[in-house]
Amino acid sequence: MRLDFSELGAAEGYRWLTATVTPRPIAWVSTRSPEGIDNLAPFSFFQVVCDDPPTLMISIGRRDDGGLKDTLVNARETGELVVQLVSHAQAAAMNASSANLPRGVSEFERCGIAAVASEQVKPLRVAGAPVAFECRVAEIKPYPAGRPTHHLVFAEVLLAHIDDGVLADARHADPARLDLVGRMGGSLYATTRDTFSMVRPKQPGPLPEFLK
Repeated sequence: MRLDFSELGAAEGYRWLTATVTPRPIAWVSTRSPEGIDNLAPFSFFQVVCDDPPTLMISIGRRDDGGLKDTLVNARETGELVVQLVSHAQAAAMNASSANLPRGVSEFERCGIAAVASEQVKPLRVAGAPVAFECRVAEIKPYPAGRPTHHLVFAEVLLAHIDDGVLADARHADPARLDLVGRMGGSLYATTRDTFSMVRPKQPGPLPEFLK
């Protein structure tokens, strides 16, 4: 199959991209409006983009009606957000928080999601999240510049909360204990439980036996 994206509509292009670029990590982002309303929403256009300074990037599209999403508006107006990673145990709550609610309605309250106070930023953290990053907004970049359909939010990590129960040792997290979910195409998700190991070679060499 050969796909010329110039001949595809946006919806079809989205379907092919999200069905093939998988699994995608999920940023479960909490923000607080200037009026004090707490918002929570998941985004799978998400990744680590820099380690110095430690920076995450979330790509936020528009609402179905073309308006800006609360997460973007709040982050732009307050400069703060918390990025949670989603465990399998919290997948249903994450999915519930993806519903399109009117502005000013808190997903924490509407979906019954427990929260705890953050330490360095005002937005709440999701209670029980295996990992939560308290962040400040470093930059928000409209994309494409001429007719933005998304906004890229670059979030500098200030403080991380990592559940002791997911640690393999003092310097590593155990992927099986993290048990994170990633987004596949359509309504499918994957977990981090199925893993294998490879050591990065110093120079090209033969494939390991188990991969032949």
